[in-house]
Amino acid sequence: MAGLNAPFDRGAVRRHRDRAARRIGPVVPLLAELAGRLVERLDDVTRRFPTALDLGGRGVVAPLLAARGIGVVSADLSGPMLTRSPPPRVVADAEALPFGPAAFDLVVASLSLHWINDLPGALIQLRRALRPGGLFLASLPVLGTLDTLRTALTEAEAALRGGAAPRVSPFPDLRDCAGLLQRAGFALPVADVEEVTLSYASPLALLAELRAAGEANALTSRDRRIPPRALFAAAAAALAGPDGRAAARLRLAVLTGWAPN
Repeated sequence: MAGLNAPFDRGAVRRHRDRAARRIGPVVPLLAELAGRLVERLDDVTRRFPTALDLGGRGVVAPLLAARGIGVVSADLSGPMLTRSPPPRVVADAEALPFGPAAFDLVVASLSLHWINDLPGALIQLRRALRPGGLFLASLPVLGTLDTLRTALTEAEAALRGGAAPRVSPFPDLRDCAGLLQRAGFALPVADVEEVTLSYASPLALLAELRAAGEANALTSRDRRIPPRALFAAAAAALAGPDGRAAARLRLAVLTGWAPN
């Protein structure tokens, strides 16, 4: 049950990931490509990392780390999603991690932090889970991600109902991300951005891919009513280009920070 002031319904996040575990296949290549870009950041680091925590990697992060000779423990809120990663595996909520202090040399969180209610608190827990001199490496969608989808859904629902419920998650501003790392006690915090534009055969294909990745609406303030029949058709019409295709923009903050020695 989400708290009264919690923007995200963690129970809904878990249920969405449970369902997505059965239909994630079509979106695995994209998730693997984005995870690969993140893990490649390790090429610029001379330090070795014997042990790593893969947080919410949806089965694509752990193999990339293992291929580098790193011992990996995977953790996920969803048990079914976690089975996509090789053992050892731990069902765990990033808001209440079960790991003791100084358990890992590296933590990697690829696109797994944006449904967390207390992100500063989660970052503090992750920093404490690192050994001194350990590295935190994460990617996180930031402001500007899925902006055309957000606008199309809001305008379509406002026209149909005279008002609109939130249907796309709010994302942090890139400018705040390094500050969050610093606030959590990381040394040398850095946040830079990667922009990715995706093209889909139709707007409905974009929506289907979001559901397949477990990224359905989990806002506590979401409208529980069945959406108007015309909502998604109207939004799709606004999103479609002259050729019927739809584009989606991802703005990903890449975060790095070190556990103090």
